[in-house]
Amino acid sequence: MSIDPSRAQDVWKDVGEHVQFTVLKLNRQDQAHDQEVFQEFADRSQAIIRSLRIRDAKPETGTQLKVSIGISNTAWDYLFPNAPKPKELETFETLKGPKYEMPATAGDLFFHIRASDEAVVYEAMTQFERVLKPITSVIDETKGFRYFEGRAIIGFIDGTEAPAVEDAADYALVGDEDPTFENGSYAFAQKWQHDMPVWEHMTTEKQEKAVGREKFSDYELEDEDKFKNAHNVASKFEVNGEEQKIVRMNVPFSNPAAGNTGTYFIGYARHWTVTKGMLTNMVEKSDFLLTFSTLLSGQLFFIPSRDLLAQIADGEFH
Repeated sequence: MSIDPSRAQDVWKDVGEHVQFTVLKLNRQDQAHDQEVFQEFADRSQAIIRSLRIRDAKPETGTQLKVSIGISNTAWDYLFPNAPKPKELETFETLKGPKYEMPATAGDLFFHIRASDEAVVYEAMTQFERVLKPITSVIDETKGFRYFEGRAIIGFIDGTEAPAVEDAADYALVGDEDPTFENGSYAFAQKWQHDMPVWEHMTTEKQEKAVGREKFSDYELEDEDKFKNAHNVASKFEVNGEEQKIVRMNVPFSNPAAGNTGTYFIGYARHWTVTKGMLTNMVEKSDFLLTFSTLLSGQLFFIPSRDLLAQIADGEFH
């Protein structure tokens, strides 16, 4: 067996118009019952997605619904105590740098839903919750949106360094290095709140030096024209001189009247060590984006392949 994107969940660069991230915790009141409910959910969730894709399909575009469902390290140990575990799945721990830190927060189950219609996003999560509500509680639910031209809320094109779709499989999906979990993916979710007045009072030139790119054209600046802690410098991670990539689908979120605006970062990777290396560099080099941002969450989840979800549904994986 080899990497096959058709066997994976939706971990591709397809940000969507309407986006929702939901993090749940397991109540852990009855392990055997919780395992049984999750087994049912593994089956029903895929049927729900298939049904909604039929209901959402439009003659000119088809369906835009994309869903990824993830499981944390602690949830994995609870739901599948006798089963193997993805090699790189661990509980994320707070990363600390000289000035800033990236906090680790709780979370057992993760949902990344996006579509061109908010009603489809709503219906998907509502139906998922019909199965999971008896055994879970909500930790966080964040609604994101596509900003102008696919830009981040700070005005720059987002995800430029992410691999093109045709090249993404090798960066996003586990391969034969971990055969049981082939076509799965390591998802890191992180919620950033920005102090937008601070950012907006900077000159465009300073913003460009901070990000490392021209704001309008997205053209990358020469190294000498960037701040030493520019975002595209601080977040770069290399192994043996070769830059490593992940698939990112960051989206803005906002409650404008409350002044609560930020970016929900989501990165899918074949190797968690790559994402972790990027995050470590960002705190160690004091990424400029951290100077006007507060990090509200940070969790690692594993996104099983659809084949593995089917095994869970059949009771073959416990």
